[in-house]
Parts: sequence; structure tokens; C-alpha cells
Amino acid sequence: MLNNLAPFLTHWAITALSLWVASYLFSGLKFDSTASLVVSALLLGFANAIVKPLLIVLTLPLTLLTFGLFLLVINALMIMLVAALVRGFKVSGFWTAFFASIFISLLSIVIGSLLGGSDPATTIQMPHDGVWL
Repeated sequence: MLNNLAPFLTHWAITALSLWVASYLFSGLKFDSTASLVVSALLLGFANAIVKPLLIVLTLPLTLLTFGLFLLVINALMIMLVAALVRGFKVSGFWTAFFASIFISLLSIVIGSLLGGSDPATTIQMPHDGVWL
């Protein structure tokens, strides 16, 4: 159980840092306190883990029709959901959430790759002899 704690805390910190930077770049994204930032990062992680997959399945035809671009709308809806649930986290509108979600996703990927937290045991490697099975 403790083996999963470090990656969870790292991901939580990366999300919180990305939200904090986004709040300085997007004027429509505001946090009243550090506590609201930390709770928002935690709740955004839970929403992305639980609610987002359900929305993806329910909107699969629309996602396929838009060649996956509807996933950006789902990301924005996750931020708006968290803003509705956390007191002290305010998003001015859909388009702010839309562009902020793109920025947060990209910044999280960059920070995560700089930290290099991937476990070599969980990465998929090509077979060396050319045989897959």
C-alpha cells in the first residue's frame, strides 16, 4: 500500500502546481486560499479517475464523431465540476475552463516527464527477438 503513496502524492503535487500556475495565467481562474488549491487538486484527481471515464463512455459516439476533440470539453467540464464543489475555487466560464484544462494537462505532462517518475517495471518494451507472443 505504501508503494502507491509516493506516486499518488507526486501526481497530486504536480496537479496542484499546474493549477497554481494556471491561476496566474488565466484571469478567470481564482483560488481564495492554499487550502482551496490543495483540495481542488485532490478533487480534480478523483474526478478524473471516477467521473471522467463514465463521461467518456457515455459520450463515445460524440467523441468518435469529433475525432477525440470532445475529450477537451470533458476536461473543461471536470474543472467546472471541481469549481462547483470546492468553496474558494472560481472559474469564470466554460472557455476559461477549456483553455485552462489544456494548459494544465500540458504542464502536468511536462513536469511529470522532468521528474521522470515512471517505473521501469511498468513500461511496455518491444521484444528484442521480434516475437510478440
